[in-house]
Amino acid sequence: MDLSYFMEQALREAIKAYEKKEVPVGAVVFDARGRIVGRGHNQVEELSDATAHAEMIALTAAMATCGSKYLEDCTLAVTLEPCPMCAGAIVNAKVGRIVFGAYDPRMGACGTVMNITATRELNHRPEVYGGILEHKAQGLLREFFRGLRNQ
Repeated sequence: MDLSYFMEQALREAIKAYEKKEVPVGAVVFDARGRIVGRGHNQVEELSDATAHAEMIALTAAMATCGSKYLEDCTLAVTLEPCPMCAGAIVNAKVGRIVFGAYDPRMGACGTVMNITATRELNHRPEVYGGILEHKAQGLLREFFRGLRNQ
């Protein structure tokens, strides 16, 4: 499967967040057949909810679509490396694979700051691939934060 296609879909979700003045992070979950089963973008400000990250919303949608709390045969594509909260949810949902765009030097929990997804003591360790369409994901984030600084 072409991971860049799914990352482009996640970037579309990130643009939705950007347009709402949310940190532009987007995510999609797709199954082994390549069918997108969940989508999400940051809605922290809109919902006044610190847990309304793109990954959390996409995972919830995917679990509803699949009718299961486990997503072993699914991949999460997200534009920014997951934070500790999202990485924990990914492990709990037993997501099979994570692909992400930009690395997060402040909160990244898939290898940059910490590595929750590779912790041996936890009951699940998904495959993790970073840097997929990294330049596009980073560019959107930089543009967003530049705009905030200029206000």
